[in-house]
Amino acid sequence: MVNSDFLKKIRRIHITTSRIVTDVFAGQYHSAFKGRGMAFDEVREYQPGDDIRAIDWNVTARTGQPHVKKFIEERELTVMIVQDVSSSVHFGTFGQLKSQFAAELGSIFAYSAIRNNDKVGFAAYSDKIESLLPPRKGSRYVLRIIREALYYGSEWPRHGRPVRTDLALALDYLNKVLKRRVVVFLISDFYDAFSPKTQNIDQRIKKKLITTNKHHDLIAVTVTDRREHAWPSLDIVPFVDAETGKRYFIDAADSRVRRAFHRRARELEDRRRQLFTTAGIDHIDIRTDEPYTQALVRFFRERERRLCR
Repeated sequence: MVNSDFLKKIRRIHITTSRIVTDVFAGQYHSAFKGRGMAFDEVREYQPGDDIRAIDWNVTARTGQPHVKKFIEERELTVMIVQDVSSSVHFGTFGQLKSQFAAELGSIFAYSAIRNNDKVGFAAYSDKIESLLPPRKGSRYVLRIIREALYYGSEWPRHGRPVRTDLALALDYLNKVLKRRVVVFLISDFYDAFSPKTQNIDQRIKKKLITTNKHHDLIAVTVTDRREHAWPSLDIVPFVDAETGKRYFIDAADSRVRRAFHRRARELEDRRRQLFTTAGIDHIDIRTDEPYTQALVRFFRERERRLCR
């Protein structure tokens, strides 16, 4: 049974994100994502200024008057919101967890799609597919997507056990169930894409990303917390690996330790960007302590400029 606090969270995200889409992203999503092509609409008489390449010679010969074919953009797209709900995203030091932040981002993408009459679906994954909502239309369906994203992102019973990530499994599953080309917003911290000891790119996951991007329009949305980039000066701090349960003690008062952590975090960030660039995947970097609207607007504008070249 859904409790009142959970309903309040759904309502807050619904109100906040729908307003942002209306005020900020109303036309930018439409410009950044093209439809499947041009569909025939009608034949009409030629008018000065019409492209002569559009002349319908069969109708022109039959009527004795020049006619042109009119086409309209076939706009309808299918969008899938794919959200990582493993233990690593159940972390946050700035008001809410990364997983809850991811749910809000997913709602932005879902409302943008619905406002443009596109279909939208949702999938949550950890080391297995936790939830799958097939693509549909309608604002009420977005509310269901928000509920699933929040539930698997923060509310569902884990019984204190770590939940690992298997990005390769999620990508394989998507490629099997999605028969037609769709726009995929993949929201994660993408720590699964690197070896935990060396931080080298996992070549298996890289291949899966490349394959998925060939079949679909894949956009990687990385969500990170500020404390994953730098630590404050503290005493000895206990840490728990979210996905293995292993415990560590770190001397955060030592400036050399803090600098080493910051350096490794920067290296990981650079390798993540390298992964997406070499795989030919559009990506958006989101920090939970910074407004996400600027990053999203920048992404939509850059994508629109690239498509118009």
